[in-house]
Amino acid sequence: MNAAATGDLTAEFDVEEVLDEDVAPSWNIAPTDAVRIVVQRSARQLRTARWGLVPSWAKDARGGARMINARIETVTDKPAFKTAAARRRCLVPALGYYEWQRDGAAKIPYFLHDPSGRPLAFAGLYEFWRDPARPEDDPTAWLLSCTIITAQADDLLGQIHDRTPVLVPPQLRAAWLDCSADDAAVARRLLDGMPEAHLEPYVVGAAVGNVRNDGPHLIDPVADDRDARNMRG
Repeated sequence: MNAAATGDLTAEFDVEEVLDEDVAPSWNIAPTDAVRIVVQRSARQLRTARWGLVPSWAKDARGGARMINARIETVTDKPAFKTAAARRRCLVPALGYYEWQRDGAAKIPYFLHDPSGRPLAFAGLYEFWRDPARPEDDPTAWLLSCTIITAQADDLLGQIHDRTPVLVPPQLRAAWLDCSADDAAVARRLLDGMPEAHLEPYVVGAAVGNVRNDGPHLIDPVADDRDARNMRG
């Protein structure tokens, strides 16, 4: 969910440069949608990327929709991710995210967020892909895309869904963004050392299950858990 204003993101993540087009607030982001990411290049930058990583060697961008997530267990080994893990790590800011818990034939949507209301920082990777069908001087010839790293969920979060985004706490953000070593082993050590996230989940309405729905009402808690059971699997 990308609902934070650019000014809030620059302050929270110590951004020095804001690049690319702004992204309208959204409470229901879908694969291939535009999201804001934080990267460390010549300066700490706030950029706009398409959610769903397209490796630089891909023949076309269509496969990105299948690469919205990278598993922590294999992210430093798989060809689609290991180079980015060494050279192009990013943070994907969000106010929270949704997961669906199965209950028989039903799926119950939950919104998970920091109890203090502070933005989350998902561990991510990004890539630049050159579209061979576009001329060199075409400003859309290069696509910036990203993926979010996920891990096995534990404790309460694991009761809702077996996977969860890897969250980077404030004290590890600079280390995660620092790719100067150009070594996937550094990413592996950082991922292995990420502390367990402590998030607050609550049930929301079934409207979030349709990507055509958007707005802050989607994260309103439902008065009765049974209201969320209208979304059938």
